[in-house]
Amino acid sequence: MFNREKVGKYLIQICGTTPCQLNGAERIIDTIEEQLGVKTGGTSADGLFTTMEVECLGACVNAPMVQINDDFYEDLTEERIKKVLDQLKQGGRDATHIGPQGKRQGCNGPQGNTSLMGAIPKAPCRDFAALKKQVAAEEAAKAKESASA
Repeated sequence: MFNREKVGKYLIQICGTTPCQLNGAERIIDTIEEQLGVKTGGTSADGLFTTMEVECLGACVNAPMVQINDDFYEDLTEERIKKVLDQLKQGGRDATHIGPQGKRQGCNGPQGNTSLMGAIPKAPCRDFAALKKQVAAEEAAKAKESASA
């Protein structure tokens, strides 16, 4: 993204789309604003953090989530986002756990895989030249049949 104004060292993009909203994005926004002392869209006094609400970041299954610079922090609660912010303040990106902040690994829920569990079937080959010949042959046969009738 191209920013027209200076942003902090850590650009926090808070997902505000429906799945995140339904799972508590407003509480995450309120917590970030309270923790950093800045409203969404602003930069903290120390220049470390800039926050903005954005549209879908594509991790809906792990909502609510934020993207901080290039990293996703998912399955957030108020306590978890406070912890991430504190870790960034104290030790930077390397002090944080990137990805799901709960017990989840990747995008699997507690029930594990529920779809696409077998081999994925190969898509049928579409030979349009052969199909064109077949249609032409059928049309020729119909024309011959109606000519002889």
